[in-house]
Amino acid sequence: MDTQSAASFAELRRVVAEFPGPDLASATLAAEREGQLTKPTGALARLEEIAAWLATWQAKHPPQVNHPRVAVFAGNHGVADLGVSAYPKEVTQQMVLNFQAGGAAINQLCKNADADLRVYEMCLDQPSRDFTQGAALSEEETARAMAYGMMSVEPGIDLLCVGEMGIANTTSAAAIAAALFGGSGADWAGPGTGVKGAQLSRKAEVIDLGLARHRAAFSDGFEIMRCLGGHELAAIAGAIIAARIARVPVLLDGFATTAAASILLKSDAHALDHCLVAHCSAEPGHRRLLEKIGKQPLLDLGMRLGEASGAALAIPIVRAAAMCHAGMATFAEAGVSNKD
Repeated sequence: MDTQSAASFAELRRVVAEFPGPDLASATLAAEREGQLTKPTGALARLEEIAAWLATWQAKHPPQVNHPRVAVFAGNHGVADLGVSAYPKEVTQQMVLNFQAGGAAINQLCKNADADLRVYEMCLDQPSRDFTQGAALSEEETARAMAYGMMSVEPGIDLLCVGEMGIANTTSAAAIAAALFGGSGADWAGPGTGVKGAQLSRKAEVIDLGLARHRAAFSDGFEIMRCLGGHELAAIAGAIIAARIARVPVLLDGFATTAAASILLKSDAHALDHCLVAHCSAEPGHRRLLEKIGKQPLLDLGMRLGEASGAALAIPIVRAAAMCHAGMATFAEAGVSNKD
């Protein structure tokens, strides 16, 4: 679709309202084949579920993971100036340069997964505004960032991994989660880049100030993103919208990514059915958020790096599920006796 035409909340709401549902024909074919493969029923457990999920949301059988895309969106936040992070916001640009030079963890994880990496700089010289003083973004800025994120879903990719880089974005993520599901700054704030003690208390206070200022917006996910989010978080939500339209399953990374995705649930309770959460971050709010949205992570390794690292790490698991489903012999093909 023309992303320029989607640069308004009204158009984005229309797109979400017209989301395609699960492809039941492909799901049925996956279930039928799964029952014929040379293994006891359910022996591959979660891998069987992943294969069925892939077929359902790729709308084809057998599913495949040949061209995964890792999209990392980078943005700066005005609340970084309020002492909520262990690092200055200049680190966002510096890490983008590190990504481009191939020196970050995500570069190595993409090599391991044979995945295509794209890094999207989101107005790094124009941070979102301090949400304790007003809305972080305008509607136009939010919708434009979401439309930009939609452009990451290009023809040919069959799995999208989304992640972020942005100093202070766990503060925004915590505020978004609280706006969506209730609670205070203390309930959702975590160490992020490593804050603790008085600085962690300050982070919770900043979140509470933002919640108090924008409470009237909490009934609408797009308004929550406008008031409390950031350029890169809005772009993540846009990428998830475009992936649904294009029938591309999505792996969500950590806390900030999952919070950004969750704003879509205000418009459609099934808006994230085409998404799996790759891992549970060590950021304490992430586990709570996963409980709220009913998602079970594929991995739980205590990671809290961001930059789509957990999503990239999970690609080989998803690929293994697809390969087992498509490549295993059936009982009939292998001449193996099935159960009575």
